[in-house]
Amino acid sequence: MSESKAWLFVIIGGLLEVIWASGFKYEAIPPIVVIISLLTSFDLIIRAAKVLPIGTVYAVFAGMGTIGTTIVEIIFSGGIVSPLRIAFVLLLLACIVGLKLTAKGSEN
Repeated sequence: MSESKAWLFVIIGGLLEVIWASGFKYEAIPPIVVIISLLTSFDLIIRAAKVLPIGTVYAVFAGMGTIGTTIVEIIFSGGIVSPLRIAFVLLLLACIVGLKLTAKGSEN
C-alpha cells in the first residue's frame, strides 16, 4: 500500500471515529452505525499503521476524533463555545498538521 493511500485510511478512520464517538452520546445515531463505524475505523487505522509510523497515525486519528467530536458537541449544544476552547482545538489542529508534516517519508 502506498503512503498516500495509508493517509487516506487515517483520514477516513478519523472521520468514522467522530461518528462512533458521537453515537455514544447522541441517540440520533443508530447503534448499528456506531458499531460499523467503530470496527471500520480501527480496521483502517491498523492497515495504515503497517505503512506509516504508529505514533503519528494514532495521534492524527485521535486528534481528528477529538476535533470532530468537539465540533459535533458545539453544533448540538446550540453553538455555545468559549474562546479558550477554540484556542485549544486550534492548537491541537496545529500539532496534528505538524506531526503529519514531520512524519517519515512525508517529503513526497
